[in-house]
Amino acid sequence: MLTIHTGSQEPPLAVAVDGERIVALGSPDEVAAAYPTARVRRWRGRLGPGLLHEGPLPEAPSARERVHALLRLGATGARAEHLADPALRAAAHRNNLAVLDRPPSLERGARADLAVFAEDGSCVATVLAGRLVHRRA
Repeated sequence: MLTIHTGSQEPPLAVAVDGERIVALGSPDEVAAAYPTARVRRWRGRLGPGLLHEGPLPEAPSARERVHALLRLGATGARAEHLADPALRAAAHRNNLAVLDRPPSLERGARADLAVFAEDGSCVATVLAGRLVHRRA
């Protein structure tokens, strides 16, 4: 399903996502005009690329919960050396967490790894490969 994500930052930004890929970036008006039937998610916060988690994963009772702790922080990728444990790597793979050596970027054709951050820096929402995987209540 084609979805347009918009943030509340200035200048305004919208990202159109089809499946797991970014198909358009621009102002909310331009992107909405290009995709008039898309579902629109308006987020209160700064929309941008997800974060690359640089250190060890947060402690939690299970590998799955350790990966979800990253998603709650707005991370959409982690470095390979911090996913060396087979259980962590499997949990990362199941959740579609990217294994990266540099921070993700927003560009047309790229995998749709996005995050929205509130003014205080906390994560409002995380999107991995076009799928909403974390949303703050």
